[in-house]
Amino acid sequence: MSANFLAAVADRRARIEEGLRHWLGRISADGPPALAEAMGYSLLAPGKRLRPLLTLLACEAAGGRPADAVPAACAVEMVHTYSLIHDDLPAMDDDDLRRGLPTCHKKYGEALAILAGDALLTGAFQVLAEGYPHRTAAVSIAELSRAAGAVGMVGGQVLDLGAEGKVPSTGPPRTADDLEGIHRRKTGALFLAALRLGLLAAQGERPGGPDPAARDALDRFGRAFGLAFQVADDLLDVQGSSDRAGKRVGKDAARGKVTFPGLIGVDESRRRARALYAEAVAALDGLGPPARPLAELAAAVTDRDH
Repeated sequence: MSANFLAAVADRRARIEEGLRHWLGRISADGPPALAEAMGYSLLAPGKRLRPLLTLLACEAAGGRPADAVPAACAVEMVHTYSLIHDDLPAMDDDDLRRGLPTCHKKYGEALAILAGDALLTGAFQVLAEGYPHRTAAVSIAELSRAAGAVGMVGGQVLDLGAEGKVPSTGPPRTADDLEGIHRRKTGALFLAALRLGLLAAQGERPGGPDPAARDALDRFGRAFGLAFQVADDLLDVQGSSDRAGKRVGKDAARGKVTFPGLIGVDESRRRARALYAEAVAALDGLGPPARPLAELAAAVTDRDH
């Protein structure tokens, strides 16, 4: 993500960081200190805050205030961080570096890392329940749980592990469409939820619920954005550096994992990322100037070096 874009959204990122500290304290205050420390180690580690930014920017695009979306943004980041903690475990992706720091299980051991992830996942739904009026909270919890669960992120992780032979499966993806199907679940579902929660923070209490045209625009943006992000991430694994990425690079090829560059080539992957970016930006046309920061975020993500 470009330094220029991060500077432009510095105020939103500051809101997110403040919100994460507040809600982390609220969900962990009466728990064991060791658990709170492990949760905070991963949740508050320096990161792009991409998913919570999507939530805040979607809220603004739908006519809301950034402050309205902070609890939802924090809930999304808690779910994302839980997924990183668990994905990094030896039984999953077996990583020892995340956000430029030792992974949670390397720092605290596997048992506490697993429990820290569990606590962040369940805490995310507490944040939504306590952060919004009943109707908005209920719909937001349904959106986030669906995106994080068996038909979303967890299901996508199972398909991804299956492609590596770690769980029963029908084998690795053979076409770009097969690979897209995995990533629409593994990464794309949480992107969509982040955007929808931003919309709900802005319009959830409106009579009749959020504007269907706004939801459609954000959904189309999210689907294209999610795939553009994944293609760019795969390219980064091939061409990036660990120092810039904050995680090991080159690990996908070393494991024989199927990626977009491996399946369709680097040049075609770059072309596809550019086309998906254009599709994402076009989806925002009907939302007007308030959606411009979302378009800028898509540009920053598609052309990032970390």
